[in-house]
Amino acid sequence: MTPRGAGTGMTGGALAVQGGLVMVMTRLKRILSIDTENLVAEVEPGVVTGHFQEVVEGEGLFYPPDPSSAAYCTLGGNVAECAGGPCAIKYGVTRDYVLGLEVVLPTGEIISTGVHTAKGVVGYDLTRLMVGSEGTLGVITKIVLRLLPLPEEVRTLSVVFSSIHDAARTVSEVARSGILPRTVEYMDQAAIRCVEDHLKIGLPVDAGAMLLIDVDGSRSGVEASLQYLVAICEKGGADQIKVAGSKEEAKELWRAREAMSPALFRLGPDKINQDIVVPRNRIPDMVEWVDELRARTGLTIVTFGHAGDGNIHVNIMFDRNDKETLEKAESAVKELFGQTIALGGTISGEHGVGVTKAPYMEMEIGAEEIAVMKRIKAMFDPKGILNPGKIF
Repeated sequence: MTPRGAGTGMTGGALAVQGGLVMVMTRLKRILSIDTENLVAEVEPGVVTGHFQEVVEGEGLFYPPDPSSAAYCTLGGNVAECAGGPCAIKYGVTRDYVLGLEVVLPTGEIISTGVHTAKGVVGYDLTRLMVGSEGTLGVITKIVLRLLPLPEEVRTLSVVFSSIHDAARTVSEVARSGILPRTVEYMDQAAIRCVEDHLKIGLPVDAGAMLLIDVDGSRSGVEASLQYLVAICEKGGADQIKVAGSKEEAKELWRAREAMSPALFRLGPDKINQDIVVPRNRIPDMVEWVDELRARTGLTIVTFGHAGDGNIHVNIMFDRNDKETLEKAESAVKELFGQTIALGGTISGEHGVGVTKAPYMEMEIGAEEIAVMKRIKAMFDPKGILNPGKIF
């Protein structure tokens, strides 16, 4: 039995690789309650993330986790994969907003985990265990979510660099500045050209890289933060800095980032998308290493992502029917993971393990730790009926 939300995951977590029954959760789509005094909501797992965000914003509240598929993905899937997004640099990921769950276990019991309060440390944290378990331990039927007050102001800054390395170093400087932006997104030259070819919105195709930075908070605080960030970017060698003058302008800038994934297929019919994470101060090292990998292998490699928290999406575009290129791409993935771990990073920041990263688990996780995880899986699911073939 394989639980499935909207099927937008990137690692095959919702694929029934061993057959059986697919349990589609999208008709469980009610927002059960929004408590505006205690900043807590109860929802069913089939609620679309973007719809939920719009509803709570109508109440003057804010649900920060913002995966790029928010217009389609569901909250249940977000919980199962511990989805992230651009806002993670300031606000964290899905697990930071899940207070409690109702879960049906593979053995038939229905359990309630967690609390409806800001604090709670009674017993083992089964909520955290379920978040990110990719539907291998239980079927989520209800979610209790923490909300925040809606920020008064959001401003967007686009910054263009002739050098990708200057952009990477500027991200590190922003992280050290004491200013905590809402987002720091990054696109390399190949990504910029690909999106411009797709959208025709006037992006600087000769630029080495572009940063997209959001700042939020009070109006006075946002203005001061913007000016400070502009100074950091100027010092970092930026060629062009533009502050969006309106919500419409900001939306246009973000349209480029949101179009990134579909636009990439102009560069090749197949894509390997890896969401590695390195410590922020090692971003320049990783960018340089990917440049070297691109030159050495001749592969079409495009990078973009959430540079503010070190989460870089490395995309290898190729034709799967070309056996030689396929083998080269798969070898490059293993090299990429090895370098990521050598820099103190992780091979998956927000996409989970599913089936695509399962062969590489032991590169990061030790045999003893994996053995403990397998014992947990066996305890929850002694017959191995729930989403088999995933993670391990």
